[in-house]
Amino acid sequence: MINKHEKKEIRSRIHKRIRRKLQGTTDRPRLAIFRSVAHIYAQVIDDSKGVTVVSASSVDKDGRTNGGNVAAAKTIGKLVAERAKEKGIAKVVFDRGGYPYHGRVKALADAAREAGLEF
Repeated sequence: MINKHEKKEIRSRIHKRIRRKLQGTTDRPRLAIFRSVAHIYAQVIDDSKGVTVVSASSVDKDGRTNGGNVAAAKTIGKLVAERAKEKGIAKVVFDRGGYPYHGRVKALADAAREAGLEF
């Protein structure tokens, strides 16, 4: 049985492998996802400058979401896409953070695409 510590190491190793292949630029920044048991976080990152351009999470003070379920992920995906559009960002590179592409990660990505981000 895989314990919690081993699971983190496996995800970390997968994420490092993904990050070797993709990088956010000024023209096309990286949309990075982090999910915990209780919340979900999304950031649009310009790796060439090392700056987070836009972020959204289920912990934000605007109180639009509660928790880390699929409905919250959809709301966060839409919110991060709207904020990115305000900053003039239309195309991003999707970084799933080592998580499998289903459930909350897929819901966030689909909502961001529907809100106008291209990836």
